[in-house]
Amino acid sequence: MTTYDVVVIGAGPVGENVADRLVQGGLTAAIVERELVGGECSYWACMPTKALLRSGAALRAARQVPGAREAVTGDLDVAAVLRRRDSFASNWQDDGQVSWLESVGVPLYRGHGRIGADRVVEVTAADGTTTTLTARYAVVVATGSGALVPDIEGLREAAPWTSRETVAAKEVPARLAIIGGGVVASEMATAFSELGSSVTMLARDGVLHLQEPFVGEQVAESLRDKGVSVRVGAEAGSVKRNDDGTVSLTLTDGEQLDADELLVAIGRTPNTQDLGLETVGLKPGAWLTVDDTMRVLGEDGAPVGDGWLYAAGDVNRRVLLTHQGKYQARAVGDVIVARAKGEPADDGPWGRHAATADERAVPQVVFTDPEIASVGLTAAAAEAAGLRTRVVDYDLAATAGSSLHAEGYRGHARMVVDEDRKVIVGFTLVGPDVAEMLHAATIAVVGEVPLDRLWHAVPAFPTVSEVWLRLLEAYGR
Repeated sequence: MTTYDVVVIGAGPVGENVADRLVQGGLTAAIVERELVGGECSYWACMPTKALLRSGAALRAARQVPGAREAVTGDLDVAAVLRRRDSFASNWQDDGQVSWLESVGVPLYRGHGRIGADRVVEVTAADGTTTTLTARYAVVVATGSGALVPDIEGLREAAPWTSRETVAAKEVPARLAIIGGGVVASEMATAFSELGSSVTMLARDGVLHLQEPFVGEQVAESLRDKGVSVRVGAEAGSVKRNDDGTVSLTLTDGEQLDADELLVAIGRTPNTQDLGLETVGLKPGAWLTVDDTMRVLGEDGAPVGDGWLYAAGDVNRRVLLTHQGKYQARAVGDVIVARAKGEPADDGPWGRHAATADERAVPQVVFTDPEIASVGLTAAAAEAAGLRTRVVDYDLAATAGSSLHAEGYRGHARMVVDEDRKVIVGFTLVGPDVAEMLHAATIAVVGEVPLDRLWHAVPAFPTVSEVWLRLLEAYGR
């Protein structure tokens, strides 16, 4: 039996950040990983997906600027795009990430980690050998989430692609069908249509329906302009993998659709199925409920045991985004260090180490065409939360910088203002390259900057960021 101050299960970006924070705070930490160190984001999500999308975005940008447009003489080199994707996934080798763990003094235990008892993690390696790790202070679950495959007749037997297989594809299918209309579905429809696939998207609930309504409308229009068949309201009733390797889908209205590959992108499920949760009174396969210090709570709302179990990242379902998981990781690392040292973990209602910016102040970028950048609440969510709001919209194409940025620039901006406090609680941008404008809005929302102060934050001319001034002018003094 080997003992550390803290044992972290899961070596994705969240687990890595937890361990690093703990070591910086003076504690010892070990990390357990059954797949690749670096996790979903490094190999099957954030980095390789954006690499797939970036080449098409760069080509579009060049074609929208006279002078550059004339210099473009060809289409995307698909093989080069895939090679670049592979490089961003480190060719699915984790040597670099392992070296980083070694450099910060965090030992890695490869294998499947399960909670065996309070503060005990049993690690089963690929060869069947078992190592028992004991934690003095805490165990942190950072096992993330996996793709949800719904109970559609024949779907599992048809071996559909999930986000993993899609991102790691070695060839571009001639015909790609997608079940889903959310972020993964929209981004992969964008990427594969630009790489040459004929894409059909079955968006039962609409395209990006959790965003502001104009977001889905503009993305759906853009996808259709690329030749994507966007079928809002369509739903698969059954799926079959044919003898020739193709896939046949029968829709609930009886229509049949054939494709070479099928991507299922309708949501995520927690990686807690075989984690030993039953040993501490929790349900295997369930999301883990936590407080703002990431301490896992039981069904009675009280911390598990004496509060030794924590969960950060996707697995707690607060926000399924890498950057927010890393934010939680920093918080949980700091709070475990404080509690281990007998220091107060709270300087206020929830404490300086608590995660309080992952409910109403979450930034997100969707790398479709056009890009979507948002933070905080949509107008509908703010109203549902009981806030008295005013919604202000502005056409990004009316800013001075937009015509310089691209010919035929199209975009839109919306800010949602809490009228009682006179602060912004939601901000959404749609348009080319708006991702790099998002952090200003995030600071305004998280910092609860009064509108009267924002008048003194003068945007540079001529930039698309001039939209801040135009939104304030539209709001009025």
